[in-house]
Amino acid sequence: MANAASGFAVDDDCKLKFLELKAKRTYRFIVFKIEEKQKQVIVEKLGEPTQGYEDFTASLPADECRYAVYDFDFVTEENC
Repeated sequence: MANAASGFAVDDDCKLKFLELKAKRTYRFIVFKIEEKQKQVIVEKLGEPTQGYEDFTASLPADECRYAVYDFDFVTEENC
C-alpha cells in the first residue's frame, strides 16, 4: 500500500486494476473513492468493457467527489 503526501494510502488494488485497464483493456472505467475511516483510496466501481460513457457518468455520485479513469475509444483521421 503506497502512501501519498496527504497522509492517505492508496490501496494496492487501485494500481492493479489501473494496469489491467491500461494493458489488457479489461475495464471501460474505474471509479476510485477516498475511504475516510480507513484513510485510503479504494476502487469503488469497475465498468465492464461493453459499458459506455453514459454508464460511466451515471456511476458518479452527484454530491460526492471521486477520482476516475475512462478508456475512451477514438479513431484519428488516419484511421489509427
